[in-house]
Amino acid sequence: MRAHPSPNFGDRRGKRVDLIVLHYTAMASAAEALARLCDPGPEVSAHYLIDRDGTVFHLVDEAMRAWHAGAGEWGGEGDVNSRSIGIELQNTGSEPFAEPQMAALEALLSDLLGRHALSPKAVIGHSDMAPDRKGDPGARFDWRRLALQGLTVWPVPAEPGDLQADLRAFGYPDAPTDTLLTAFRLRFRPWGEGPLDDTDRALAAGLRRIAVDGEALRA
Repeated sequence: MRAHPSPNFGDRRGKRVDLIVLHYTAMASAAEALARLCDPGPEVSAHYLIDRDGTVFHLVDEAMRAWHAGAGEWGGEGDVNSRSIGIELQNTGSEPFAEPQMAALEALLSDLLGRHALSPKAVIGHSDMAPDRKGDPGARFDWRRLALQGLTVWPVPAEPGDLQADLRAFGYPDAPTDTLLTAFRLRFRPWGEGPLDDTDRALAAGLRRIAVDGEALRA
């Protein structure tokens, strides 16, 4: 891990860390991403940036509020920046995530979940908490790989229900069904196409069960 301090941070406004939000940089190189995340002009930052080669850059102290999430909410609560740790992954958004990068992310997530006493449910994507405006970490990101290691969750299909209500129960913000379906598929069914169907509804119902039963159905 390399220290690369960013000036873009503030205090957590009395909030404790209860989320970890994953992003991609949408930039061509880590050097370009570091320059932006440390530039006081755009007022953006993250706690960590992971390069394709697995190098982890520590930009903002975890005790402080980094500026990575913007507008959005999770679990019925906004100001995600004040309650989260932001991790940027060097990726243009249209390419696979490199193996060294994924391995470094897994090690970092394991450490963060343990130190902050967080459930795997706490690890979400930017597109989850801001489905109307964000698409990262995108369809190429391997969420199931993380879930199989207990670093996030993956739904076991259940009796199909109301997708919008089930996703809200899991944590997604209030948004039109089509918006939620797009965000949901990016993470849990990136191969899915066409209108909402019972496969979507069954997986969303599985997420509601995770929200109720905790980690029992994580993989």
